[in-house]
Amino acid sequence: MKHSVIVVMLLLLLKTATAAYLLIPMDETQSNHLKAYGIAYWTLEKEVEVDWLLNYRGGSFMCRYYENIEQECIVRGVSYEVIADAQSTAILTEISNPEVNMDVVKLFKVPKIAVYSPKNKQPWDDAVTLVLTYAEIPYDVVYDQEVMEGKLTMYDWLHLHHEDFTGQYGKFWGRYRNAAWYRENVRVNEEIAHQLGFAKVSQCKLAVAKKIRDFVAGGGYLFAMCSAPDSFDVALAADGVDICDAMFDGDGMDPDAQQKLNYNNCFAFQNFTISTNPYEYEISSIDIDPRKRKISPENDYFSLFEFSAKWDPVPSMLCQNHTMLIKGFMGQTTAFRDEYIKPEVLRMGETKSLHEARYIHGEFGHGMWTFYGGHDPEDYRHFVGDPKTDLSLHPNSPGYRLILNNVLFPAAKKKKRKT
Repeated sequence: MKHSVIVVMLLLLLKTATAAYLLIPMDETQSNHLKAYGIAYWTLEKEVEVDWLLNYRGGSFMCRYYENIEQECIVRGVSYEVIADAQSTAILTEISNPEVNMDVVKLFKVPKIAVYSPKNKQPWDDAVTLVLTYAEIPYDVVYDQEVMEGKLTMYDWLHLHHEDFTGQYGKFWGRYRNAAWYRENVRVNEEIAHQLGFAKVSQCKLAVAKKIRDFVAGGGYLFAMCSAPDSFDVALAADGVDICDAMFDGDGMDPDAQQKLNYNNCFAFQNFTISTNPYEYEISSIDIDPRKRKISPENDYFSLFEFSAKWDPVPSMLCQNHTMLIKGFMGQTTAFRDEYIKPEVLRMGETKSLHEARYIHGEFGHGMWTFYGGHDPEDYRHFVGDPKTDLSLHPNSPGYRLILNNVLFPAAKKKKRKT
């Protein structure tokens, strides 16, 4: 009996000595890339630091070995490797070589996440909330009331739902003005605006956009997709200018609105033209007109840029993937036309042949923002009323990985881009 106990103890000590680290590969060997991000987040919640190995096997994660982390990987179907201390040292030594484009970023805090989204039911789904739910990463929903009450200070990261910050209800009036969901959306937003002391929805949305701008200036991280990026910048450019026609706010727009836009207020865009046609499903000229995109769905891809992990850790983190070629997808705002992007904005993904950027990044004040064109990375053309995407069918989606890179980004020790 005594001999058996000694053997068991020796085996446990041997396992502890050899199983020093847990590596979650993020290359093609990973069975579920999306849930792997959830494991990294869950590990941080357990107050265990995570090494993000930039450009090592697709941006792998590594942490000290704990049995409960291993069990969580098994439960969630995430591929992992248990490695000895010598193996982890060898990996870190390889990464530290100045000749290789790799680096290690320490994830040390749990990002507090908010999604800006209306409380009433929308006839479409949001890619970010879909992937956060699938990856089992917790988030709070906030809308105009919470933003105006100053509650963004409670969060590190904010995602903008497919909102129209210009107060034109997404320019859905031409096609859907008699639909029940559209009428309800108008009613709810007018009610919120009046409760917050604004005469018009456009005035309320502008105030919200400015609060979000202040959140970023104070050190927050902003991520926006689809119609949110251009409507956010258009709203800021139109501060003090009425760009809404009568069907949106009850009175006509300023006839000189275009000339009064202030592009200095914008995060990403400049010199664009606003759409004044209420029947046009566009907010501005920032978006690539889908009718003029000479590319078939089968050939619609965009390329990620490769950045220096050691010198440009921020864009390197945001571009971690197991492929540099991402399948394209459309949205109310599909892509950003090159000529309207400010020169200081960092392009991280583009379709060069079409002169369009799909994935861009910048700094504002003490914070940072990322804009991503398109609606759903696994639904090429998502229409109003379409069913939501089942991410269990797309566990290795490179397009969705870009979203989750942004989610984990605030967990890193903050580094600004070197110049």
